[in-house]
Amino acid sequence: MARWFFEPGHTAAEFCVRHMMVTYVRGHFKNVHGRLHFDPTSPQNSSVEIEIDTRGLWTGEPDRDAHLRSADFLDVEHYPTITFRSREVKLLGNHDYSVEGDLTIRGVSRPAKLRVTYLGEWQTPWWESGVDKGPKTRAGFTATTTINRHDFGVSWNAQLDHGGMVVGDLVEITIDAEAILEQA
Repeated sequence: MARWFFEPGHTAAEFCVRHMMVTYVRGHFKNVHGRLHFDPTSPQNSSVEIEIDTRGLWTGEPDRDAHLRSADFLDVEHYPTITFRSREVKLLGNHDYSVEGDLTIRGVSRPAKLRVTYLGEWQTPWWESGVDKGPKTRAGFTATTTINRHDFGVSWNAQLDHGGMVVGDLVEITIDAEAILEQA
C-alpha cells in the first residue's frame, strides 16, 4: 500500500453553517495536514489521518473569527486541532468511497462518515528553491460530511427576537486534499 502525505499548500478544509435563519456562513482552514495509505486498485484497504489547525480559522470577519476561536465555539486555546482517523473504507463506486472513522473536535470524539471522491493522479514537477526536482506523483481527493455541532460540545447560540436561532445545528464540512506520493 502506497504512503502519501497531504501537500499543505494545496489542501484545505471548509465549513458551512446556517446563520440568522436566512443564509450560510463559510469558514476556511488552510493549515491541514494528513497521511494516507492508498492504492487506487484496492481503495477498501486504505487509511487516512487528518489534522486541521483550528487557530488559522478564517471567515472574512475578524470579530466573528475571534468568537469562533473562543470557548463559545472551537476553544482553540485548549483544543488547537480537529482530527479524523479512519477505521474502515467502503466502496460506493469506481472513484467514490465511504470512509468511517473518529472525528475529534474540542477533545470530543464521535464516529463520522466521510463521503470521499478520488479525483485521480498525475505526474507533476516538484519545485524546491526554483529548481524542478520532480517528477512527483500527486493525487486529488474531496471529502464531505455533515455533523451536528452539539455532539462535540459546540453549543453556543442566541435566540432571535422573532424566533429562530443565530447559529444552525448542522455543519457541512468539506476537505480538498492534494496528496504527494511518499513511498510506494
